[in-house]
Amino acid sequence: MKRIISAKNAPAAAGPYSHAVEAGGILFVSGQVALDPATGKLINGGIREQTEQVLRNIGAILEAAGYSYGDVVKSTVLLSDIEDFKTMNEIYSKFFPTEQPARVAYAVKDLPLGALIEIEVIAVKSK
Repeated sequence: MKRIISAKNAPAAAGPYSHAVEAGGILFVSGQVALDPATGKLINGGIREQTEQVLRNIGAILEAAGYSYGDVVKSTVLLSDIEDFKTMNEIYSKFFPTEQPARVAYAVKDLPLGALIEIEVIAVKSK
């Protein structure tokens, strides 16, 4: 059985997808860009600000599903410019200070809405 997650404190989905889906005890969080939950618009700022907003949005979705950052086992980071990798890592490490999830990061040509970064995560409940 699957459970669809919709988080009130995260920006509305920008397309035909759910914030997250839980199936078989695993939470799959859709890719998030740096949308302001209050306005639904991409925030102003560079990679530092956008990375922080993306991870806050992910946190709201995790919380709505009853998970936390500590439950994240895998993340995928998409960057519009690989030169932002170091700065992204600085912010990312604040949200995952210990026992970091497995991760992959790619530079891609374009991201939705002109975003600089998109992150998706997979979480499993810690026992």
